[in-house]
Amino acid sequence: MKPVRWPFKSQSPAVRALGPRTRGLVQTGVGAWRGEGLTDFHMATRLFEEKEHASSYQKYRFSPAQEIQDMIFSYLHEKLNKPYELAVDVGCGTGLSTKILSPHFKKVLGIDISKAQIEEAKNAVKFPNTIFRVSPAEEVPVDDASVDLLTACAAVHWFDIEKLLTEVDRILKPGGCLAFYTYTLNMELHYKYRSEQLTKLFLEVKDFLTNYQNEKMHHVQTGYKEIFDCIPYTDKLRFLDIMEVSSSETEVELWCKHVVLLASKPKY
Repeated sequence: MKPVRWPFKSQSPAVRALGPRTRGLVQTGVGAWRGEGLTDFHMATRLFEEKEHASSYQKYRFSPAQEIQDMIFSYLHEKLNKPYELAVDVGCGTGLSTKILSPHFKKVLGIDISKAQIEEAKNAVKFPNTIFRVSPAEEVPVDDASVDLLTACAAVHWFDIEKLLTEVDRILKPGGCLAFYTYTLNMELHYKYRSEQLTKLFLEVKDFLTNYQNEKMHHVQTGYKEIFDCIPYTDKLRFLDIMEVSSSETEVELWCKHVVLLASKPKY
């Protein structure tokens, strides 16, 4: 974590107001967790435990871009024939990335380490073929070679990559696919005639908060390059593209760079 002087100098009142608020969060949150002897990995998981955090996720976070959905299912169709039996969404959060799978599979499982996130998902996603469980991504509660598609939306960078990929190889069917994808913080905000001002303010706040980000966020900043290199399959693809996303709770549209990793387990 970079050292920051207080108060933070900025032309923006919004960012100046963030100074003491962010300092308080860091001292009471991360400081207390370090006092408990928690590693950065465990602190990352603690970030998502609070019920209020989960509720905000469900309300304001945007669903996966349609282009990403099309990309994933097109790739899956190339590798496996229908019907599809089982999809697993790891680090599913409140189920926004899980429910897009439900129409395509006989069964869908969403797992997350946060009980609060899973409770939100159960309340929000009502597909009868879709269930949610509290579980770490590295320990998926399914049989060997049973999964057609495993996905992780804006989540894989939080996991133990080596353990996750070992688990993925265990549960994927021959020819089964993985899709790891995320948005980045390279964003433009669009809202009527305020787009330029909103984007400028967002970038200023983002640059300030970067001082407090978890070290695992470097995977996002580098476009999942290290994670891509770790995937043990030869049939794999990596895409970086700018896509539009939005939330039902806000009129602001976001144009942001996304990263998509696709790979298929060998059939033989």
